[in-house]
Amino acid sequence: MNALRAFDAVGQRLSFTAGAQALNVSQSAVSRHIIVLEELIGQKLFDRSGQKLALTPAGAALLPEVRRSFDRLEHTINSISINPEAGRPIRVHIPPSLLQQVVMPMIRTFHAENPNIRIDISSSPVTGLPRDETDMAIVFDRPNIDDRVTDLLWTVRVAPVCSPEVARRHAGKSLEQFLADNDLLHSTINGEPRGLLWATYARQARITLDADRGLAFDTLSLAVNYAMSADGVVLADVEMFAPEIAAGRLVVPFDTAMDDGFGYYLKLRPDDLADPAISSFRSWLIGQFMERQNLAAA
Repeated sequence: MNALRAFDAVGQRLSFTAGAQALNVSQSAVSRHIIVLEELIGQKLFDRSGQKLALTPAGAALLPEVRRSFDRLEHTINSISINPEAGRPIRVHIPPSLLQQVVMPMIRTFHAENPNIRIDISSSPVTGLPRDETDMAIVFDRPNIDDRVTDLLWTVRVAPVCSPEVARRHAGKSLEQFLADNDLLHSTINGEPRGLLWATYARQARITLDADRGLAFDTLSLAVNYAMSADGVVLADVEMFAPEIAAGRLVVPFDTAMDDGFGYYLKLRPDDLADPAISSFRSWLIGQFMERQNLAAA
């Protein structure tokens, strides 16, 4: 444990001096611990040949696992210290719009059926995996392959939506003219141009569109709420906002829903499937989304 602590401290800072200071021990003690660890696994963890300390491939592979293990251990110890009979909470990250529109009622049902399984929910408007360590994460992203167990929960189908007033004011116009005469509302995607989704939609619809203009919001829910209360047209997942459409607060003026290449995926590490609570929640969540899709198809 001491050797792993030393490796973690030095690896995070890429400095023996800073690592020793963080642990409040001597630099020589930290060096000895890391040498012991390198001898134990038979691989060098740091490249000491250059002017700056660098992780070797073995060190780069080991460091995030050590960091994750310490983080999880600390989380479990803190939970036990508060309630020794309770298990460790499942940490789940869910994008804000999906959480608000779809998952919240599901979580309520799961909690009622499984009161002994504790769930800590976090939410942030990120594309892909969140920065903070979690046990499970529903991510908004394009299809991709990584080292995580990945389940497709929700395929996004988008169409322009607006308030009933905007739809009435521009009735009779073509799709291209309708979009040209209204502000475009965007939900931002990390690392992508603000007009990416509108540009993709215009290309599939074979229309000309200045896709970059208008207002941008960091969640789809905020963009939709703005559209319902003011002017503007937002490209939204019609199934996600089906309740607002059914209630007449949101209108789909053109029957042109399309796949935009994104979806919501459940991701977790393979070894976490050994945890009965995580495995149970994963299976239950997949079942809930499948049931919702079947109802929508019917």
